[in-house]
Amino acid sequence: MKKLQLIFLFCIAGLSVNAQEIDTITYTPNRINNFSILPLPAVAYNPANGWMFGVAASTSWFMGDPISTHQSNLVFNFLYTTKKQWIISSKSNVFLADDQWNLIGDWRYFITSQPTYGLGSSTPNDFDFEQIGQESVIVGEQQMDFTLIRFHETILRRVGFSKFYLGVGYHLDIHQKIESYLIGDDLIDFNAEFSHDYYNESIGVPVDQYTLSGISLNGIMENRDVAVSPYEHNYAMISYKINPEFLGSDKSSSTLLLDYRHYFNLSETRKRHIIAAWAMGNFLVSGDLPYMNLPSIGWDMFGRSGRGYSQGRFRGENMLYSEVEYRFPLMKNKDLFGGTIFLNAASFSSKMTGEKLMETINPGYGVGLRVMINKEKRTTITADYGFGQKGNSGFYLNINESF
Repeated sequence: MKKLQLIFLFCIAGLSVNAQEIDTITYTPNRINNFSILPLPAVAYNPANGWMFGVAASTSWFMGDPISTHQSNLVFNFLYTTKKQWIISSKSNVFLADDQWNLIGDWRYFITSQPTYGLGSSTPNDFDFEQIGQESVIVGEQQMDFTLIRFHETILRRVGFSKFYLGVGYHLDIHQKIESYLIGDDLIDFNAEFSHDYYNESIGVPVDQYTLSGISLNGIMENRDVAVSPYEHNYAMISYKINPEFLGSDKSSSTLLLDYRHYFNLSETRKRHIIAAWAMGNFLVSGDLPYMNLPSIGWDMFGRSGRGYSQGRFRGENMLYSEVEYRFPLMKNKDLFGGTIFLNAASFSSKMTGEKLMETINPGYGVGLRVMINKEKRTTITADYGFGQKGNSGFYLNINESF
């Protein structure tokens, strides 16, 4: 609760000068290519990274007539964390004039660390062992240091005058300098393997570095009014990705990602009264994926799935995820402050342990505060506290809505 109080005070202090301006913005529909970006000091928080400090920028603009063109957005971060990590990323969703083309980018360079717990939905929080075949494998919390280089870029073309887009993408993930360890070197006394190392060795992939390089075929229905903070309508995506060895992957594989989001507006006069629903499935179709490329909680594009658990808490060959959130204003006539209540659930399968999808479901729930710092572009600071099972919980401070 102390953290929530601190961030509440932080938000008030940072916004007090601009509060009157935020509530009196007039929308001008004729501005085109009104791109401007100003990096500002940034503070953020989540369980995987701790407190993050550095420079961040979030901007939205129009590449064409706002009447016929969706708002484009870009989020850039250059951060150092209290867990001695470097987080550099650029994530963009750009619509060209009249929505004829949609460009989606996810670029990252991380020097980071993260605990992993093994595969499937039933892994314990604390250090333990599991007998898999003839081997003793560590499950529960295991620390990992690694470097991630990511370049994902997708180009889609609008189908006629519809809400549908078709396109292709290229996706490169390079994990390097991977080191697994236990705090306190407890492994010295045991003849057992880390989950990451055991899994990669079983599929013939190196344990210290690996590459996943592939192309995707994508279909998107973009029907949201504003992508960063929708008030109505829906969004759907299907992405089939092929990762052949001849493109540089350590092992060939293919995956299928399904993503659907719907926004039910509950009031014509107060658009911030919304029920938002999200369903996602991520499946390994063929071949084998390296451990850190397997579907995992919190590793969606903006890292928003699974509030109540730390990023990477659950991982497996296949993943099902769902979430529902009620968003509402906290002021009678203004949109500056808002709140949210959310509930989510996730399930993972693992061929290594024999666990199947929906055999175990991990729920999460929580509440959040919203501060709208730009009413016109709906740029919002979000502060959430989530609770999971078995003592898992986390505080999340971000920009823009979770989905």
